[in-house]
Amino acid sequence: MEEHIFNIEGLTHQFADGTFAIKNLSLTVQQGKKIALLGNNGAGKSTLFLHLNGLLQPTSGTIRYKGKKIKYDRKALLSLRKQVGIVFQDPDSQLFSANVQQDISFGPMNLGWERNVVHEKVQWAMAQTEVTELKDRPTHFLSLGQKKRVAIAGVLAMEPDVWLLDEPTSGLDPYFSRQIMSLLDSIHHPDKTIILSTHDVNLAYQWADEVVVMNDGKVIYQGDPVSVFHDEDVLMRAHLEKPWVFEMFQALLKSRIPSEKDLVPRTKEELLQKMERERIY
Repeated sequence: MEEHIFNIEGLTHQFADGTFAIKNLSLTVQQGKKIALLGNNGAGKSTLFLHLNGLLQPTSGTIRYKGKKIKYDRKALLSLRKQVGIVFQDPDSQLFSANVQQDISFGPMNLGWERNVVHEKVQWAMAQTEVTELKDRPTHFLSLGQKKRVAIAGVLAMEPDVWLLDEPTSGLDPYFSRQIMSLLDSIHHPDKTIILSTHDVNLAYQWADEVVVMNDGKVIYQGDPVSVFHDEDVLMRAHLEKPWVFEMFQALLKSRIPSEKDLVPRTKEELLQKMERERIY
């Protein structure tokens, strides 16, 4: 039986100005999944992340983490944030130490690890995100892409059970976007759950085990990353386009009668292999 890492029931969040960012949202998240959270601007994706990490409290509704209702006292929140790491869309919201190495060290040091363990984890995280050469540089002198990688390294060094990443590849060039996604694949295993929000449908389609689509503070789809792009109503409501691999394959299928063996390719390599194998061109 698959364990639910999060159980969210009737979650509503109203800001002080009266705006509802999340409206009676219910969602279950299975442990070990790679989940892409899609939706238009203002759908409530970032607000949902802030609730999962305990940075915001619900106006109403409940959130359970590993079966236990989230509490908001200092001890409970410290325990939650050891296990649920968050990388903000804007890295300036996350970086505050004098230099890169100090910033990445902050989280592990607050976990109470021995100094040598902290040093080892920080060096590893810097190497994985290719920021070692920046270790002594003041964080405010970094480019946006460098700041994003340092913010990711800071969470990576803490080794949380759950990763929440808000637009992790925005502001990164194609090389570092691929590098970050490869890193997420390398740390993922059945005990690690990764949820990332993105506007990049191609990334979500290729990478995710499951897609969650939000619109107007509600979940309007949860399921596999292929079926969602057959649902024109969901795509229209969430202002989503179809991934180019998906569209290309659909166009190529028009040249022949589809068969039950037609598994939809999700990467460029899978599409090219299928075209070569079946002579679809």
